[in-house]
Amino acid sequence: MGLNVWLLLSAIVVITAIVSVRIAHRTGLPSLLIYLGLGLLLGEAGIAHIHFENAGLAQQLGLVALAVILAEGGLTTNWQNVRRAVPSALVLATVGVAVSIVVFALAVQHMLDMSWRISLLLGAVLASTDAAAVFSVLRRLPLPPRLAGVLEAESGFNDAPTVIVVTMLSLPSEPMPSVWEILVNAAYELAAGAAVGLAIGPLAAYLLRRVALPASGLYPIAVMAVAFLTYTGAVQLHASGFLAVYLATLVIGNSRLPHRAATRGFAEGAAWLAQIGLFVMLGMLASPEELPRTVVPGLLAGVVLVLLARPISVAVSALLVRLARIDRISWREQIFLSWAGLRGAVPIVLATIPWADGMIGAKGVFNEVFIIVVVFTLVQGPTLPFLSKVLGISAEGEARDLDVEAAPLEELKADLLQVRIPSGSLMHGVEIFELRLPANAAVTMVVREGRSFVPTPTTQLEAGDQLLVVTTAAQRQEVERRLRAVSRKGKLAGWYGERGAT
Repeated sequence: MGLNVWLLLSAIVVITAIVSVRIAHRTGLPSLLIYLGLGLLLGEAGIAHIHFENAGLAQQLGLVALAVILAEGGLTTNWQNVRRAVPSALVLATVGVAVSIVVFALAVQHMLDMSWRISLLLGAVLASTDAAAVFSVLRRLPLPPRLAGVLEAESGFNDAPTVIVVTMLSLPSEPMPSVWEILVNAAYELAAGAAVGLAIGPLAAYLLRRVALPASGLYPIAVMAVAFLTYTGAVQLHASGFLAVYLATLVIGNSRLPHRAATRGFAEGAAWLAQIGLFVMLGMLASPEELPRTVVPGLLAGVVLVLLARPISVAVSALLVRLARIDRISWREQIFLSWAGLRGAVPIVLATIPWADGMIGAKGVFNEVFIIVVVFTLVQGPTLPFLSKVLGISAEGEARDLDVEAAPLEELKADLLQVRIPSGSLMHGVEIFELRLPANAAVTMVVREGRSFVPTPTTQLEAGDQLLVVTTAAQRQEVERRLRAVSRKGKLAGWYGERGAT
């Protein structure tokens, strides 16, 4: 197919995926299921018959897409909401992951007649909760801030240790890496990744606050470039790129930056595009004719994960947190944490690592993980609101975060104008009321010598002032003409016949 055909097909897929978000939002399903379905339709057994079996390419593209998703998670996470939850989330993302891997491997090794290496590998692949799935579902639920913070922070932190364990278990070396080797390697990669993220994040925030870029659109691009710099820099140091990029963007997202709302919006758009491309690609990578053979073992493994490994890992983590006097997680919250450990793209991407390395039995692991993600996301996602109410942890009566936009003027059919008064302008000395702006326009702020204030009708304007003027879209041209007229002829511009034409 030619380039134009690929562009046409890609545009149709993206538009279809965007429309499907509305369906997913109404049903409570993570949109990943629809994206995976699109990938299956485009694959070798679907309507487009696209043959895609390059696990190595899928792995590389998948890891980059996950870095983008984690960057968006860091930029949009409110540190004040998750600060109290971070210690508990770190325990879940480290000790909890280790317990989940061991419990899962012990249970399925005999049940599914697997080798120890494959059992541990499958457990490691499934140990990580998915940030995109968790964010898309939980941010719509009225949960207590601490509980929601634990789930969000855990999904941001636990990708890093699972990637390390999966990578080490996928190495073709014999014998299998020892527990000590895995722990030492994991400790180094996590510590180094945290150091890289906490070094680059504050430095980037400092520079972005002080570098006056000529266009507001450059700030979002700069932030995403910093995210990629952090990720690739950490990987080059054999550190955890995922942990580095999450911590760096968490610092940047909670700093006072120019055009912060635009940066967050750009990051959200990039993350949505990464999710769409990632899930569609993974759907294309799956072979529908091979999936039926793995349905039964996949469902058995999923039951072990959801009803045994995850609850035990949460219980052990909660006990450690309580003994350390870090937090107290009630049994109701433990049940919800266990059920809300959603899997998504992360396990499927991780399953491509042993496949790309040529490990025997890795294709079967990929197929089983695909089945588990689809079936149990379909079961768990829509039932979370009901479960939160049954357990009595729903926080519908509590005050929730305000949804604050920097300039939500599209809904108001209004425009925000920024006006600079140049030297020599006859607007100098004019009082606000003497501008005689239309009734649907107002000067809402004046910035003078680096200080901002809300003007009164009798505030005198000075050369060098910057004005923020809010006006309805219908009156915008009239407002601009009036401001130009006053700048040219002063407050008596109308008397002189000046109409402010361009």
